[in-house]
Parts: sequence; structure tokens; C-alpha cells
Amino acid sequence: MNALLLLLLDSRAPAGAHHHSGGMEAAIMAGLVTDLTGTEDFCQARLRTSAKVSAAFAAASCRLFINERGGLPAQLAQLDAEYGARIPSEATRRASRELGRGLTRLLRSFLPEADLATAFARCAGPSPHHALVLGAGVALAGGSPELAARAAALGACAGPASAAVRLLGLDPFAVQAMLARLAPEIDECAVAAARTADQPPALLAADGAPVLDLLADYHRTAEVRLFAS
Repeated sequence: MNALLLLLLDSRAPAGAHHHSGGMEAAIMAGLVTDLTGTEDFCQARLRTSAKVSAAFAAASCRLFINERGGLPAQLAQLDAEYGARIPSEATRRASRELGRGLTRLLRSFLPEADLATAFARCAGPSPHHALVLGAGVALAGGSPELAARAAALGACAGPASAAVRLLGLDPFAVQAMLARLAPEIDECAVAAARTADQPPALLAADGAPVLDLLADYHRTAEVRLFAS
């Protein structure tokens, strides 16, 4: 893996992800997560549902940028629309686009020659969904669809886990050990997602997690919160 990819995938990269808990803050507010065991259960739930979707779409976006055939903006717009259709929660859709905007800004600082504005010009929202930008960034930095899927799947677990450390005061070493236990499932998710990278967008993963969607909209109404989502 080259240094550019390492910088892109580094959790400390200033792409705004530290402002989002991936639903963890809402789960803690609702009393669904109170300790390390609950944190692991939450991450597993994400990994088996929404992470499958983000990994599949990150891999598909990466494949489109690698192939660079004609009609890229139209293909990405279709991918963006299909991804949005898989997110019932307005709050989650908004967070996804906010994260996409932050990552786009980071990519422009890395790769100013990449014309991301043109590539994503036909997407419906004010910015493309995060999974699509992640796939694009991995491709432009020399990575593969499987790597894009792995980054998406890992982020679906690592983001909430990191938030739990801050919100619950968990031992960060214990949380990292928990993520290590999930590593085989993260790899399996990535491999499965990469296999579908060439499929039409309508056939990509559509696994849902209604509780996560409800929690996201509940979090949006909270008067006091540490994270944006």
C-alpha cells in the first residue's frame, strides 16, 4: 500500500469523520449501549447490515473510476441514487453527504488534478454520498475495489467504537481488541462486496437496519449532543 493511500485511510485525516458517531451516540442515549459488550454488539449489527451496503457501493465506485469509461458522471449519479434509496433515514442521508463533502475536500488537497466536481456533477445531493467518494479516492490513489470495500466496512465499525470510547469512557485498548476480534468479519464483508463491484447498481447490497435509521432520526432531535450524527 502506498503512502498516499495510507494518508487517505488514516482515521486522523481531516475529513470530518470525528464529528460523526455512526449512530453510537443515539444508541447510548436510548440505553441500548452501556458497556464494551454492547459496543461490540452494535458494531456487529452495523457490519452485518449497513456496512454491507457502504462496502458494496464503495467497491462499485472504485471500479468505475478505475475503468474510466465514457459516461462516468451518469454512472455515478445512478450509483448515488441507488445508495440514497437504501437509506430511509433523512438524518443518515444528510450525514452521508456531509461526510462525502469532507472527504471530497481532503481528496482535492491530495489530488488537485482530479476533476471530482465533473465526475460527481449529476449526483442529486449537494455532495455525493461518502461511500462513493471513498471508492473514488481509493481508485485515484492506486487502490482496488476490495480495498475500498474494506475501508468502508472498517469505518462502519471503527467510527462508532471510537465514539463509544469518548461517550462511555471505555478503555481504548479494550475497544481496539474488540475491533481486532471483528477483523475476520470485516474482511469477509469486503471480499463479498468486491465480488459485486461490476454489477448494476440496482443489484448491489440492500441490507437494512431499521433500528439504526430510527436512532438516527431520534438523535437529530436531541437538544444536547456531542456528535453531528
